[in-house]
Amino acid sequence: MTADELNNFVAYCKRIQPQTQENIKKFFEGVVGFPYDKELLLQAYLFLNIQRLFPSCYELLLFEKSPIADYTDLGKCDFVYLTFQGSLFLIETKFIDTEATGATERKRRNKHRNKVFEQVITLKSRFSQYWDIHLEQLECGVFTTDPEVDWRGNDVNVITKSISIENLEQWRRNYHK
Repeated sequence: MTADELNNFVAYCKRIQPQTQENIKKFFEGVVGFPYDKELLLQAYLFLNIQRLFPSCYELLLFEKSPIADYTDLGKCDFVYLTFQGSLFLIETKFIDTEATGATERKRRNKHRNKVFEQVITLKSRFSQYWDIHLEQLECGVFTTDPEVDWRGNDVNVITKSISIENLEQWRRNYHK
């Protein structure tokens, strides 16, 4: 990806997601105050702690948008960040209920674990093809509530991070204090 291609992509992102970083921060802080959706709370935690979790991330370019023009059928990415190195970082999030028990829940958890990796790897490939970006200029991350995924990214070049549901709730309760 040349500087021009990156600038074109950043301009495209600012057109389809014109909110400032400060407005996005206010939105996520609102989610923390009124967490009506567990996945959104996880995403708020990620955004508000991005430097600690994924230190190379510099600026949020897209949130819950398709990075491939208006083709949402090709998938939308939870987060697309510009990195300090001038590459792009795609992050998929998944709230995985680690507190539920039983065979059905174990099967559901495993399905969610596999799906979140599949999503980010597929998006990386589509993103590379559509925007003509070299794969080495695209980094991938997965952020969940399940520490079981932490080792799964090693073989597929995906950086994985997690927070327990308990710690997420504790963070939410203490955020505005």
